[in-house]
Amino acid sequence: MARIDYSDPAAASERTREILGKNRNANIFLMMAHSPSYLEQYCRLGGAIRNKGELDPVIRELAITRTGILCEAPYEVAAHKRIGGYVGVSDEQNAALDDWQAASCFTDVQRAALAFTDEIVALHRPTDATFKAIAAKLTPGALVELQLSVGFYIMTSKFLESFAIDMQPVSEIV
Repeated sequence: MARIDYSDPAAASERTREILGKNRNANIFLMMAHSPSYLEQYCRLGGAIRNKGELDPVIRELAITRTGILCEAPYEVAAHKRIGGYVGVSDEQNAALDDWQAASCFTDVQRAALAFTDEIVALHRPTDATFKAIAAKLTPGALVELQLSVGFYIMTSKFLESFAIDMQPVSEIV
C-alpha cells in the first residue's frame, strides 16, 4: 500500500490530467502528480530516453530492466520487461537478466552494457575497464544515453520504492 494517498486527478489542472491520461493514470504518475511541474519534466525526460536518441532500444531496455532488478523495484522490472518485448528483447533475455553473466543469450555489446549498468548501480561509477569496454562498442552519444537511462531509472526505482507504489497489472499501464 502506498505510503501517502495518490493525487486526485479530478483536482488536478487540465495539463496534469492530460499527462496522466497519456500515461494511463498509472500509479507512479498519480503519485508524481502531487508535484505537477516535476511530473511534466519527468515525463519529458522519460519520453526522450525511450523515444529519441541513437541507443539501440534493446540495449536500453535490458539496462533499464537490470537497473530495476538491482534496485529491487518489481514495478519497474515488470513494466520494462513488457516494454523490452515490444522493442525486441527476447523472453529468454528477460528471463536471464537476474543472472545475465551466466547466460549465453546476450551479444557482446549487450554484455558490456549490462556490466556497465551493474557497476553504475552497485559501485556508483563503472571501473575503467568496464567503461573502456562499453565505450569501444558505442558511439559517444549512445554511451551518454545509456548512462542517463540507467541514472533516470535508478531515480525512478527509488521513487517507486520510497513511496511503496502499488503494483498494477502491467497490461493496464504499458
